[in-house]
Amino acid sequence: MPISAAGNSQSRLLGLLHPVRADGAQEGGFTLVELMVVIAIIGIASAAVVLMMPDPRGRLADDADRFAARVRVAHDAAVLNARTTSVWVAPGGYGFDIHSGDGWQPMPDKGLRVAQWGKGVRPLISGGDRARVIFDSTGLADQPLDLRLERDGRIATVHIGAGGEVRVDG
Repeated sequence: MPISAAGNSQSRLLGLLHPVRADGAQEGGFTLVELMVVIAIIGIASAAVVLMMPDPRGRLADDADRFAARVRVAHDAAVLNARTTSVWVAPGGYGFDIHSGDGWQPMPDKGLRVAQWGKGVRPLISGGDRARVIFDSTGLADQPLDLRLERDGRIATVHIGAGGEVRVDG
């Protein structure tokens, strides 16, 4: 048994944490319980890191918000320019047109050029493969549209109302 100075509880504490062998030397190392606790903490920490990593494709809500914001800009352009504009939606993407004497022409604004859906995003268009909403010069839409965007079982809906309002649900 090791001898310690009076009042020195450190050597007594070490004797409890590290058992003494028959020849009087202390055993070193960790107990199985200590190792299991450390492994559990590492596992929980690594799981938290993996769960907090963002999806490289972005969130579906971000795609829906981006589309809705661009539709709002097209709506505002129809009112400010006093010209009929439209948004069209197809399985591969969406775009914005302006009506002129020659028919529908792509919007000249860089922010309203044809865009593709995000990776894995699939629009669910009721009534076919394509849809078009036309905004007149007062901002009213010719028809409302509920566009559902789906990716990996998640759904976000962009609602374009007859009054020209645009909102995202989900």
